Amino acid sequence: MTSTKYVGHETIDDAEWPGSHRRKFLGQLIAQGYVPYTIRQYERTISRFCEEIEKHCLGVGALDGPATENLREAVLSNTTDRARTHAKYCLGRFIEHLVEAGAASLPEPPFKEPTAMDCLREEYDAYLRRQRGLSEATIYHCMRFLARFMAFRFGEMLGDLNTIMPDEIVAFLCQLKAGSRPYRDKTPPSHLRNLFKFLFWSGKTKRNLANSIPRLAQNKPSHLPRYLKPEEVRQLIDAMRTNDAIGRRNYAMLLLIARLGLRAPEVIAIQLDDVDWRAGEILIRGKGKLHDRMPVPIDVGEAIVDYIKNGRAGISRALFVSGRTPHQPFKDAQIVNALLEQAFERTGLKPPQKYVGSHVLRHSLATDMLRKGASLDEIGDVLRHRSRMTTTIYAKHDIEALRSVSRAWPVQGGAR
Repeated sequence: MTSTKYVGHETIDDAEWPGSHRRKFLGQLIAQGYVPYTIRQYERTISRFCEEIEKHCLGVGALDGPATENLREAVLSNTTDRARTHAKYCLGRFIEHLVEAGAASLPEPPFKEPTAMDCLREEYDAYLRRQRGLSEATIYHCMRFLARFMAFRFGEMLGDLNTIMPDEIVAFLCQLKAGSRPYRDKTPPSHLRNLFKFLFWSGKTKRNLANSIPRLAQNKPSHLPRYLKPEEVRQLIDAMRTNDAIGRRNYAMLLLIARLGLRAPEVIAIQLDDVDWRAGEILIRGKGKLHDRMPVPIDVGEAIVDYIKNGRAGISRALFVSGRTPHQPFKDAQIVNALLEQAFERTGLKPPQKYVGSHVLRHSLATDMLRKGASLDEIGDVLRHRSRMTTTIYAKHDIEALRSVSRAWPVQGGAR
C-alpha cells in the first residue's frame, strides 16, 4: 500500500509505479486549469485504480487489455450509483494517459467483417487525404455526401457502381434543392465530383461521371456586398471588450477579423507559434492549406498580448481556447458568428443582412479600403483572394469609377 497525500497543488507518492504516472497525470490537470476540488475527485478515483494494480501485483507492462478492463470494473463496482458516471469519466481519461505512455493497452474491439461500404469509405478517405490533400472539414463533407448518395441510389446495401446513371445524380441534386426554403449551399456538386473522380480513378466505374454533374442553379446576386460603417465596426468590437478572460479573448478575435480581414476558420486555427513578435507578423492558415504572413497592427498585437498575459489558460498551443477547463481549442468557427450575434444584441445595431456571419467584417474592411482609395488588386492582396474575379464584387461600390465607363442613357432627341 502506498502513502498518498494532497497538499495544495502537489501529490506526494513514494511508489514509482504506478505513482509516477498518477503524479504526471494530476500535474497535467493542474496545468489545464482544473480547480483543487476537481483534482481531488480525480485523485480519489485514480488512487483506487492504483490500489487495484498493487493488489493484483501488476508490474509495468502487465496492464494488457483484459487486465485494464478488469481493474476498471473492480473500481466502478465499489462506487456508488451517484458517483459512477463521473468516476467512469475520470478513469477513462487516466487509462488514456497510461495508453499514450505505453504503460497499458485497451481491449481489442470485437472483430467485425467490413462491408463493401466500409471498404469504399476507407479507400475514399485515403484518396481525399493523400491524393487531394483536402482539409479535415472538406473531407468530412465529402464523406457525408458519399453516404447520402449511396443510400439514395442503393439503399442499405451497396450495389454495382457501374449502374449509376447521370440522371440519378441529377435527381439526387434536385432532391437536395427541394423544399420551401432556398438552398444556400453551393458545394454539393463539388463534393459529388470528388466522389466520381475517385470512383473513375480507382477503376470502380468505367465512365467518369464527374463530367456529367451539373451546377446548382444560383441566382447571381444583384445587391452590393453587405457591410458596416467603420464606426459601427468599432462599436461592435468595443461591445465585446470586458476585463475578464473571455472578454479579452472575444475582443482580440473580432479585432483580428476587422483589421486583417480574416475568415472565421483562420482565426481559430492560429497557433501561439504563428505570431512572430520580433518581425511583427502573423502566419495565417488559409483555404486550400495555403499559408500567408501578414503584418500585425499595433492594436491587434496589444489585444493579443493582453489576452495571453491576463486571460489565456491551459496547455493547448492554439492561440484562442475555450474559457472552460481544460481550455481546449475550438472545434469549429461557429464561435465567431455567435460572438458577432452577441455584439449586435449588446449594441442594438441592426445587422445588414438576416444571416449574421463574420464575413460582414471582412466585407466592411474591403469596402472601407476601397473608399479610401485602395485598388482592387490591393484589396485582393489583403483578403488573400487567389482569383482577381473574386475581388471584382467590390467594384460595385466604386460609383465614381463605374460612372466613368457607363454609357449615356438613350433618350428621344439625343442624350441631354
